[in-house]
Amino acid sequence: MQEYGVGIFKAAATKSALKKLLKKGYIKINGVPASTATWIKGGEVLTLEIEQQHKNQKKLKLALDVLYEDEFLAVVHKPAGILVSGNSFKTLARALPQNLNESSLADACTPQPAHRLDYATTGAVLVGKTRESIRQLNQFFENKAIRKTYYAVTIGVMPTSGTINTPVDGKEAISTYTVEASVASSRFKQLNLVRLEPQTGRRHQLRKHLAGIGHPILGDRDYCPKELLLQGKGMYLHAYKLRFTHPATQKYLELVDPFPEKFLKLFP
Repeated sequence: MQEYGVGIFKAAATKSALKKLLKKGYIKINGVPASTATWIKGGEVLTLEIEQQHKNQKKLKLALDVLYEDEFLAVVHKPAGILVSGNSFKTLARALPQNLNESSLADACTPQPAHRLDYATTGAVLVGKTRESIRQLNQFFENKAIRKTYYAVTIGVMPTSGTINTPVDGKEAISTYTVEASVASSRFKQLNLVRLEPQTGRRHQLRKHLAGIGHPILGDRDYCPKELLLQGKGMYLHAYKLRFTHPATQKYLELVDPFPEKFLKLFP
């Protein structure tokens, strides 16, 4: 059910949404509550019954920069200071329907982010607009078929390039980096514009990896030492580019989210 059920119901357009519905007992197979491990053999009747919510569903008014859009998917810019999804009212996911064109395809659904960025991180987020595209994009991320490039501003004099393979939360984690520019700093000795290519997708991977080699990301409130913390500017980590083959058209796409203004002030 964990693999088969994604996208069958509009309310279960992603794996995380499916798991939540299964956990609450809302999805039944032949009248019996299902779990993620339930096997689908064919011929079963799948039903979804969600309790009615008696509260007004307000629309989030938040203008988003749409970097790319077609009938199947979109890429939008995530600003800093907002969650991609979750129970909060102000999330990127809640703002998507007001910023994207509704797909005309038969399996169109509420647009759903296919991955996440941290609250303080800016950059490109890939969004599915149909049940099939959401299922395919989720599979792409699992199979590492989508390449991501980030840029960060790091603190201190560091090697020009390298690979970090320190495990994160006990799991394999690999990040490669290249220093593309450096400037002297009276407070930080040196600031670096670093291109980052994560080979795995662990939570806070890039932030933990850079802090672990002694060169934390400027403004990272969780992993930067207090004496080096920059106040009021946010974190200098940006999801710059997504590279993948379009699941429907098979066209290779490279979609770029330009540097935020604060990056350009340090590295014009």
